[in-house]
Amino acid sequence: MVEVTTHRMDLSSPPDDINTVQDLMQDVWATAPNVEMIDRFSFETALVELAANVIAHADAGLGISCSLTVTIAPDRIDAELRDSGQPGGDLDLDNTEMPDGLCESGRGLPIIRALVDEFHYDRVGLVNRWKISRNLRS
Repeated sequence: MVEVTTHRMDLSSPPDDINTVQDLMQDVWATAPNVEMIDRFSFETALVELAANVIAHADAGLGISCSLTVTIAPDRIDAELRDSGQPGGDLDLDNTEMPDGLCESGRGLPIIRALVDEFHYDRVGLVNRWKISRNLRS
C-alpha cells in the first residue's frame, strides 16, 4: 500500500514569514521519518527560498496571501505555493544561472533549481502558482 501524506496551510504576510513555513516543515518531517536528511535539507531549503522570494518580490505593498500544500509520497516530495501577488512574468526556470559573486541578489531561483528535480511557475487568473518536486534519494 502506497502511503501519501499531505499538509496544508494558509499564510498572510505580514505577519507570517518564512518561519511559518519552517514550522510547517517541522510538522511534515514528524510524519515522514523515512525521508533522509539530504532530501529534507534540500527540499526545505528550496521551499523556504521560494517562500522568501514570493514574500519579498510579489508583494505590491499591501501584503500577500499564500496557500501552501506539501505532499510526501514514497518516492518524492512535492510542494505547491499559490499566492495573491504580482505576476511573476515570463520566467524561464529551466535556464537559471547563478549571478557573479559581486551581485547582491538573484541567487534564489538558481538555488531552488539546483535543489529540486522539478520547478514550475504559472499564473492562473489572479493567482501565481509555484510547484517544486524532489525525488527521494533513499
